[in-house]
Amino acid sequence: MPRIPVTDHISIDSDEIEERFVRASGPGGQNVNKVSSAVELRFDARGSPSLPDAVSARVQKLAGSRLTLDGVIVIQAQEYRDQPRNREAALERLLDLIRQATIVPKRRKATKATYSSKVKRLEGKTKRSTVKAARGKPKLD
Repeated sequence: MPRIPVTDHISIDSDEIEERFVRASGPGGQNVNKVSSAVELRFDARGSPSLPDAVSARVQKLAGSRLTLDGVIVIQAQEYRDQPRNREAALERLLDLIRQATIVPKRRKATKATYSSKVKRLEGKTKRSTVKAARGKPKLD
């Protein structure tokens, strides 16, 4: 059971990753009909003991449409014509996704608009309304 390092603090057990090989579409000539070179990598993000809860939640959010209802991330790789390179590409995409999830987003600090910015906004609105009002038909007294 070799472990795959993701960051300095996180590593994934290779048993947690499931690979399935399927036939790829695209270039490859006659070879594409005979060889299963595309890789479908599956990783259970929700049930992984290797990921901290916070990272697991963020990685599920980042996965988007690649996440199944069971919390499994499915990554497909078929860029290359040979299986080993597609395996590497799929694994690297998974590791990149997890690395992105390890970055804790900064919390937004709520700020109030300054007095001068409010005044400027209202002056702009007043100016715009006078321009629009002047476009109307002239009033006959």
